[in-house]
Amino acid sequence: QVQLVESGGGFMQAGGSLRLSCAASGTIFTINNMGWYRQAPGKQRELVAVITSGGSTNYADSVKGRFTISRDNTKNTMYLQMNSLKPEDTAIYYCNAHLRTLDSRWNIYWGQGTQVTVSS
Repeated sequence: QVQLVESGGGFMQAGGSLRLSCAASGTIFTINNMGWYRQAPGKQRELVAVITSGGSTNYADSVKGRFTISRDNTKNTMYLQMNSLKPEDTAIYYCNAHLRTLDSRWNIYWGQGTQVTVSS
């Protein structure tokens, strides 16, 4: 079994910073791409940022220059440093990972989500 657990969400005033973490555990052989997504009330889930196993990154235009995605492959953990937060960043943030388990199966796994609320 595989689990992705997010942490670090919370309440912040506009202009502040938060750091999210996503720890993957279980019968993992290797992890390929990892990503952060978010879903605001009444809206569809959207991509925030992705990072490959080699460290290449891609960001949504709305967060470029403010958010930084990173990962520690030795800990199977991914991070999202969020600076200059805006009220429109308010959402539930989910992490996902494309990974291979010990039985050689590739699948995409999702975390349970962590709430980020930014006040104006």
